[in-house]
Amino acid sequence: MSKVEIFSLLTEFDVNLFKAGKYFRAYEKLGSHSVEVNGNWGYYFAVWAPSARGVSVVGDFNKWKRGSHKLYPRPDGSGIWEGFIPDLKKGLLYKYAIDAPDGRQLVKGDPFSWFWEVPPNTSSVTWDLYYEWQDKDWMSKRPEKAGLEQPYSVYEAHLGSWRKKPGAAETLSYREMAEELPAYLQEMGFTHVEFLPVMEHPYFPSWGYQITGYFATTSRFGTPQDFMYLVDKLHQAGIGVILDWVPSHFPTDAHGLADFDGTHLYDHADPRQGFHPDWKSSIFNYGRNEVRSFLISNALFWLEHFHIDGLRVDAVASMLYLDYSREEGQWIPNKYGGNENLEAIDFLREFNSTVYQEYPDVMTIAEESTAWAGVSRPVYTGGLGFGQKWMMGWMHDTLNYFKLDPIHRQFHHNQITFSMVYGFTENFMLPLSHDEVVHGKGPLLDRMPGDQWQRFANLRLLFGYMFTHPGTKLLFMGGEFGQSSEWNIEKGLDWSLLDKPYHQATKDWVADLNALYKSSTALYEQQFVQEGFAWINHGDHQRSILSYQRQGKKEGDVMVIICNFTPVPHEGFRVGVPLPGTYTEVLNSNAAKYQGTDHLLNPKPIKADEKEWDGRDYSIEFNLPPLGVTVFSVKPGKKKAKKTVTK
Repeated sequence: MSKVEIFSLLTEFDVNLFKAGKYFRAYEKLGSHSVEVNGNWGYYFAVWAPSARGVSVVGDFNKWKRGSHKLYPRPDGSGIWEGFIPDLKKGLLYKYAIDAPDGRQLVKGDPFSWFWEVPPNTSSVTWDLYYEWQDKDWMSKRPEKAGLEQPYSVYEAHLGSWRKKPGAAETLSYREMAEELPAYLQEMGFTHVEFLPVMEHPYFPSWGYQITGYFATTSRFGTPQDFMYLVDKLHQAGIGVILDWVPSHFPTDAHGLADFDGTHLYDHADPRQGFHPDWKSSIFNYGRNEVRSFLISNALFWLEHFHIDGLRVDAVASMLYLDYSREEGQWIPNKYGGNENLEAIDFLREFNSTVYQEYPDVMTIAEESTAWAGVSRPVYTGGLGFGQKWMMGWMHDTLNYFKLDPIHRQFHHNQITFSMVYGFTENFMLPLSHDEVVHGKGPLLDRMPGDQWQRFANLRLLFGYMFTHPGTKLLFMGGEFGQSSEWNIEKGLDWSLLDKPYHQATKDWVADLNALYKSSTALYEQQFVQEGFAWINHGDHQRSILSYQRQGKKEGDVMVIICNFTPVPHEGFRVGVPLPGTYTEVLNSNAAKYQGTDHLLNPKPIKADEKEWDGRDYSIEFNLPPLGVTVFSVKPGKKKAKKTVTK
């Protein structure tokens, strides 16, 4: 086998950008790349290991012999080792043999590798990213779908457990999923799918949140091109794709980023800054320029080469606070004595600014669980620059409320109304995510009190309230049909439940909610601004009833929603309405098709009375079902001129 030749893809400008933390296409040069040098094809390798005494490439091509193919350190002090090995082909296994400064001999996977062995094996694989995309129509129209004034309903899915093969524990491959998932999402009406991390990770039960291969799709389900095929098929079906992205921490596996060149290269040496007590993992050093180049390059990589439409950033709160999950004495204050991680804040702002500059038609979404101000506000106003933020407070309050026996809900009415106190301080997404159906919490259905009918009526009510509440929507897989057991990645979802009427009806309800959301400008055009929402009556705590209106941009584009959170029916219920005109019931969760009682529906249009109610000049009288939500659209009429009386 030929020896390593001195060769570089990196220019002096590239290296200076990398050292300055501004090299945001580092994946184009660092890692392994198929190139032709002096008429010979082979692979060029470049790896950042500034403290290493020596670096060589080992693999099946040289029988893993350490030192036989040594890379050359660049003379510019960048800490990058590089070289060209002729005659290497695509699909070869390799690692970097690194001589640490303390004499230890380390063997590491390539941080920039595009493909890895199937776990539990840990080698990187020489590969390319060639793929002929067929999603030109989606990509050309994506800017039209990208704004905050568009419907945005997300189906959160875990690739390894969405659907198992019949009679087996084996998961569908990327290509097999491409034949099933797009059609299912079309049927259900979701606008996007969000995948839990697809990046390579050694431990399957981590759900993908402990990443070793940041630039590689997990090989458990196929090649990078197979995943591209899945994204392609989703785009052709009109479904956007969001990826979970984890720049907050990384595992300490021996072949990964931890202790990469014998030092804390990617993380902090002091465990008060560099070790995460919750996840027993390492925390990125956001103050190190090369780490920033690595992470922002990674974000752009998925958007560029995989046509990804959005990044949901995991565990943002853990990045923002130096004392996150730490007691006094377990953390180091910033230079001003505060608990804010100034370097992480700066990194997140640069990440968002760069993403939106390069790809203005994608979305970044923060999982941020505190009251940090301006998470989804522009960087130029002092915000973090995210497009949206998960509304964790809404999720906790709502689920805690629904767990209550309806007879007690009157004493906790503030839990179901409090979200609107702060509802427009951020661009909020309402999440009922995977975190709510694991670790003993059980499925959403188990939160619902009462007998079988009441439990499913409550679940329909929960979803109806969610889809008519301001903000975008996210629902974890299985919730849409009332999964009856806690999520288990080894078992997958229980699709056989759809043979049972209550579960099939729940699925139909969610599909109809999605259809209503997407077709009703009143529900999405102003979903992030106060003008899009108004309470009609939020004080009827004794009966646990809420009424509110949603407003589109056009005058008269209004929907009226009434939620009854008890099993007490109300015939002849009256509610104030914003406009004169005719009100038509467009959705009622008590309909027979949803396994409701089909009682207290409102099949005929209702003309508003000129009768003051709920502080409004007009009102309607209708039937309000038990544990149900009723949605009315309006065809506005003319307001009568008020008579003037002269004395």
